[in-house]
Amino acid sequence: MASQKKLALVVLAAGMGSRYGGIKQIDGFGPSGETIMDYSLFDAVRAGFTKIIFIVREEIQKTVEEMFLPKLSGKVDIEFVIQSLSSFTPKEFLNPGRTKPWGTSHAMLCAKDAINEPFAVINADDFYGLDAFAATADFFKNETSGAHAMVGYTLKNVLSDYGSVSRGCGERDSDGFLKSVVERTTIVKEGNKIISKEKDGDLEMNPETPTSMNFWGFHPNILEITEKMFYEFLRDNHQNVKSEFFIPLVVNNMIKSGLGKVKVISGGSTWFGVTYKEDKEIVSKKINDLVNAGVYPQKLW
Repeated sequence: MASQKKLALVVLAAGMGSRYGGIKQIDGFGPSGETIMDYSLFDAVRAGFTKIIFIVREEIQKTVEEMFLPKLSGKVDIEFVIQSLSSFTPKEFLNPGRTKPWGTSHAMLCAKDAINEPFAVINADDFYGLDAFAATADFFKNETSGAHAMVGYTLKNVLSDYGSVSRGCGERDSDGFLKSVVERTTIVKEGNKIISKEKDGDLEMNPETPTSMNFWGFHPNILEITEKMFYEFLRDNHQNVKSEFFIPLVVNNMIKSGLGKVKVISGGSTWFGVTYKEDKEIVSKKINDLVNAGVYPQKLW
């Protein structure tokens, strides 16, 4: 299962947690106070990842270092990268009215100088399970065409009972490659329907839509594409304080421009995450159920 090639994991841990009401990246969910990130790191190490890159805000860097350096030391290479408003942002596009960084593609771009190998990108506050890490490691172990990867989930399985969620909703061709992926930022359950709230009105979604939970596998050349796109994005959007530079935006543009292909890979059998405070109890129970079933040890490290 483990790949012998160098393989990095980029952990997006700089989010503000505005809907959760706290720093969910470092909140405890497991039986011994483990964070969701702990389980992702544990799974990544046993799947064969060789380097972990944490993308953090400056104010939580010290806390994240103290939490994870002792656990990972000697197992993988470790780097910490700060995502700030000014990171990779030309001075002419800095907006004094904006208070948070530019989103997930911007976070990934912040790791550009630390990446020289194929890498996966995940959210710190999503639980993905070993299969997702193993599938991505195996993909890069066997991949020769230069294609990138998206771990595919099914839309109906990745919603919250407590409010709207943002999801990258995809469409794939007959060979399993993405034709397009669109970040839909307000998806809700209404009765037995799944609705995306769009500017032009409600859009009913197919429950079986292949969906990104922000578990991607990329070759390093994606970062040059991302940097060029970020400049263009800022040129057009820097005055909008709510605009976000999402990974699906880069992926979609890359596919449409013929600059790269993205394979939808299996591995999305397990997912749960926290968007709202009410999600915490459910997530803690699911983790404890996995521990009790022997999938994870009582104490990870």
